[in-house]
Amino acid sequence: MKVQTKPLQAKQYFRMATLLVACVAAGAVTGPAWAQTNITGAGASFPAPLYTKWAAQYHNATGTRVNYQSVGSSAGLKQIEVGTVDFGASDAPLTDAALQEKGLIQFPTVVGGIVPIVNIPGIAPGQLKLTGQALGDIYLGRITRWNDAAITAINPGLKLPDTAIAVVRRADGSGTSFGFTHYLSKVNADWKAKVGEGTAVNWPVGVGGKGNEGVASFVARLAGAIGYVEFSYANKNHLAHTLLQNRAGKFVAPSEESFKAAAANADWQKSFYQILTYQPGEAAWPITSATFILMRKKAEHPEQSRAVLTFFDWAYRQGDATAAELDYIPMPESVKSNVLNSWKNIVDTTNKPIWTATGK
Repeated sequence: MKVQTKPLQAKQYFRMATLLVACVAAGAVTGPAWAQTNITGAGASFPAPLYTKWAAQYHNATGTRVNYQSVGSSAGLKQIEVGTVDFGASDAPLTDAALQEKGLIQFPTVVGGIVPIVNIPGIAPGQLKLTGQALGDIYLGRITRWNDAAITAINPGLKLPDTAIAVVRRADGSGTSFGFTHYLSKVNADWKAKVGEGTAVNWPVGVGGKGNEGVASFVARLAGAIGYVEFSYANKNHLAHTLLQNRAGKFVAPSEESFKAAAANADWQKSFYQILTYQPGEAAWPITSATFILMRKKAEHPEQSRAVLTFFDWAYRQGDATAAELDYIPMPESVKSNVLNSWKNIVDTTNKPIWTATGK
């Protein structure tokens, strides 16, 4: 017997119809009432491949549909602030003061890496080395050809073509851009002075792609292109990533080990506001980032908010293997415990916490 979900209001239907990630309609399922509450989220494209897979697995397990729209971190923040979604997602963490001002809480889900990708004929993944100085100068428009002396000096013996560099960056407000520009501001003084960091900046050069998906697509199509994406997008699209020089002076590849090495310096006990770019350690990947969920502290629709927390509780318990398969790093158990404890700060309109240790 099919269990009927409650009818959607017109506004909800419109929202869900436009979402990029939607699981199929619930089939024959049994379970508690929350299992039949459909939930919506929007934001960062960085974790979208993972949230897509988690959503499908969770639907199979519970019958709940998790609909996630990959619209960029800035849009995700705006949508949770105005309450058009049940949760927002961002790779640019808010400070504790900003969360307090906006009436939000945030918690990390996984860690990943932001990687430069290139489309240079004859250059395989991991062959090209770049320093932060050179990468910043490319995005400043100072280095314009792949055989520029500044690049060949880093890559002795590697035959680089006399090809124009096609710079690709994000067109939308992006947590991935935040991590990338935060890193460049640490390693290239001119970048810091002239452009700086943020989810959206005044890019000196380049063509803009929407989402990690758009950047990956542009780089794949443009000969001589360079862009930056979350690591799983590079693998999924078979794009060549570069090696990067880290804070210890070592040229490292993006990998589970190098992301973990960077994340080891985070102090999650102190605050969930953690930025993981250019961390110390010989094995650390220099553009590592956590990704975060944003929720309203005052739950106007407690059933919806509780369903969101139930989903992420399931993801923490059941989703680590999937995260690893897609090149993300699951959060340590101690961090997960801190996150679940923080959920007591989400309350209903009578100031009663909507989440307990049992999740009910």
